[in-house]
Amino acid sequence: MDETPRPRVVVSVSTSVDGRVTLRRDRLLMDDSAHRIWRSMQPEGAQAAEDARSSLLAGLHGPQAVLEGSGSLVTDSAGPLTGLPEEFDEPVDALHTDFLPEEVAERPGHEKWFAVVDSRGRVRWSMKRDGEYDLLVLVARATPAPYLAHLRRERIPYLVAGGERVDLAAALRRMREKLGVTCVVSTAGGGLNGALLRAGLVDEIQLLVIPAAIGGLGTPTLFDGPELADGEVPTRLRLLFAHVGGDGMLWLRYDVVREPAPG
Repeated sequence: MDETPRPRVVVSVSTSVDGRVTLRRDRLLMDDSAHRIWRSMQPEGAQAAEDARSSLLAGLHGPQAVLEGSGSLVTDSAGPLTGLPEEFDEPVDALHTDFLPEEVAERPGHEKWFAVVDSRGRVRWSMKRDGEYDLLVLVARATPAPYLAHLRRERIPYLVAGGERVDLAAALRRMREKLGVTCVVSTAGGGLNGALLRAGLVDEIQLLVIPAAIGGLGTPTLFDGPELADGEVPTRLRLLFAHVGGDGMLWLRYDVVREPAPG
């Protein structure tokens, strides 16, 4: 069994009062029109609350990575990238090994990673770096070889964890082992956050609750993904902090309560 410790995982998301994290399943918040509507829901103090939350996280945990899912960047209907060359400069087996080019991992000024789970190879990247953040793609052994070859040609780092899809626990351990990451902040949507929750990988939750309700059957929520299986119980939380702003914004911080191991 791999005993490499994993990073602490903090889910840090803004939601409506009914737990929605976007307007509709087919509306990405990265789209300008959806982003404008989402921002219009927020009171004037929302940005100050976001800044305060970021400062608290930095002071408490010094996170070195932000985690997102491909579903935050492309729609559900998007499949693997097409039109990529089918001939590779390296053997296929080599493509399915970690790729961490020195000019990125050792780049002067590099401090943090923007890590994206993309098992199917769906995202075509136009930006590889944003200030102190460098892009890191988390893939699986089943990720299409043309996509992995594309990442290598573009000098985009990736880690391989899992078979048919990214094994989140293994990916986190590899981020700790290979990159020294001790804390990851997930700003992802409900699919990835739900998978982290079911896998027992969430340690802390920080929520900014916007004084607005969205509704809608199927609208993504903070934790989507698999339902509770028979015999499973909900994840218990301990409230660490609650702040109610005069403008109606609510800031909540919870620790996940770890149940003692049986026996």
